[in-house]
Amino acid sequence: QVQLVESGGGSVQAGGSLRLSCAASGNTYSFYCMGWFRQAPGKEREGVGTINKSGSTSYADSVKGRFTISKDNAKNTLYLQMNSLRAEDTAMYYCAADYVGACSQGRSSRSYQYEGQGTQVTVSS
Repeated sequence: QVQLVESGGGSVQAGGSLRLSCAASGNTYSFYCMGWFRQAPGKEREGVGTINKSGSTSYADSVKGRFTISKDNAKNTLYLQMNSLRAEDTAMYYCAADYVGACSQGRSSRSYQYEGQGTQVTVSS
């Protein structure tokens, strides 16, 4: 059974940076698609971005130019580098992975086979 464990969340002032990690018990190279999602209190979960097996990425418009998704297959770890953080980036962040299916920004987190428990990011203005 694959497990995904996020880490790296915390509190930061607006304009600051954080790097989230998602450690997978399985081989990240085997996943066709991995993604980051976030959910703020009282709001629906939204996609942040995805990375496919070949390393191609896609991002939500709200984070383009500020967030970068990458993965290290040797370490079986997915990353989310977040720069120029804003108060509206405050949310619980989740990673997800699947061996099949489309790897697009619009794909729902519920459609992924595996999902982590999340890590909290709080940005103060």
